[in-house]
Amino acid sequence: MSKLTHEDLMSLEEYHQARDEFRKKAIEHKKIRQVPLDEHATLYFEDRLTMQYQIQEMLRIERIFEREAIQEELDAYNPLIPDGSNWKATFMLEYPDVEERRKRLAELVGIEHKVWVKVGGHDKVFGIANEDLERSNEEKTSSVHFLRFELTPEMVENAKQGAPIHMGIDFPGYQVEVGPIAEQTAKALLEDLD
Repeated sequence: MSKLTHEDLMSLEEYHQARDEFRKKAIEHKKIRQVPLDEHATLYFEDRLTMQYQIQEMLRIERIFEREAIQEELDAYNPLIPDGSNWKATFMLEYPDVEERRKRLAELVGIEHKVWVKVGGHDKVFGIANEDLERSNEEKTSSVHFLRFELTPEMVENAKQGAPIHMGIDFPGYQVEVGPIAEQTAKALLEDLD
């Protein structure tokens, strides 16, 4: 999957005109690319369109129009676009209650290293977490992590042949597994493997 360039982005004026339609398209696209692991943990699988939407929104909110600043946004978000042999996801831990969130994030230090995907009968692939910067410390984990699930050629081939895809978390006191994931979601993720 190719990375985004300046030519793929709309100017602030163009985006203002197209935003409602583009936003609707991106939100619908994102819906089929999410996998709830339980009521508090969700994987949001990223791709070229989700990152284009993210960048366009950042440019809009920050009123960024200088070429160098736009390049900084491209440099920040392009690494979240899959490379053909992996899936890239935003892992979110969501607790609406502030006190519960504080307590749980303190208990879940390191959980981001225990999130996995599994294709067919292959071994679990644990996500490589936060390659851009560390999002946990000794006292608590972050509620947002970026994960890369690197697949072997055999896993890619089996996934394309329709092998079931499971996902989960293997963390002490926090064990979940879902799958096989919905057919529509699996189909969307297979597009990341080209």
